[in-house]
Amino acid sequence: MIKPSRLWLASALALGAALPADAQTPPAATPAPAAALVAPETVVAKVNGAPITAGDLAVASDDPALSLPGVDEDQKKNLLVDYMVDLKVGAQAANAAKIGETADFQRKLAYFKDKLLLDEYLEREAKKAATPEAAKALYEQTVKAMKPEEEVHARHILVDNEAEAKAIAARIKGGEEFAKVAGEASKDPGSKTEGGDLGWFTKERMVAPFAEAAFKMKAGEVSDPIKTQFGWHVIKVEEKRVKPVPTFAEMKDQVDQYITRKAQQDLILKLREGAKIERTDAAPAAAPEPKK
Repeated sequence: MIKPSRLWLASALALGAALPADAQTPPAATPAPAAALVAPETVVAKVNGAPITAGDLAVASDDPALSLPGVDEDQKKNLLVDYMVDLKVGAQAANAAKIGETADFQRKLAYFKDKLLLDEYLEREAKKAATPEAAKALYEQTVKAMKPEEEVHARHILVDNEAEAKAIAARIKGGEEFAKVAGEASKDPGSKTEGGDLGWFTKERMVAPFAEAAFKMKAGEVSDPIKTQFGWHVIKVEEKRVKPVPTFAEMKDQVDQYITRKAQQDLILKLREGAKIERTDAAPAAAPEPKK
């Protein structure tokens, strides 16, 4: 369910999507200054005298719930200002109703304050660990530990029974093009339209009978019928190679994520070790002794 404070935002986006393309395209205008150049304390709106600043908009734009993919910067700013106006006017009404003074609200406020503090702290500390040097070192360490792995590029045709598979194998070995026969006869919807092409794969990605046959074959060979739990297959091996080592550029995002998460996890463990933690709730009941 969409929260009431965000209902108008969803409606505005849906309306924009329904408009004709020319109606959605704003007239040409002089580009506005980059948002990064606007001082955070710049007031962009007021609600009953209470200011909404550019810094407030920046915080709102980082909220995953307010993600606006495909929306240009000017439209996004207008939507965020409108959202912040609704947020501010609603918060003012809630304050007038003394909602912020209830014990339940105070508990929620304390929880979200702690959560935000922890998130900011972990993000700041993790940046110290996720350096380019650390990422490069971890990549090189990971690559050294990788064992050479064989890959096969193959096509297949899947049918229901052995007789069909034998007839198809005979057609192909008799000179018919594998991709053409696959498009006509294969029961595999995932590869049929691609001429039976399965791309590159390692041995463990395929079921055992299929993998055993494919990795024993030479490039250009067509198999006899192979039975698996999916049916009967005729396989053609296109190419074989040793799986290439991914480049640092290809792995950089994964490496950075690993370093960041590990740094945050290590930090939490270190903080727990240095803290005096007392559990005052009831201890969990001991598991009953097994009967002899």
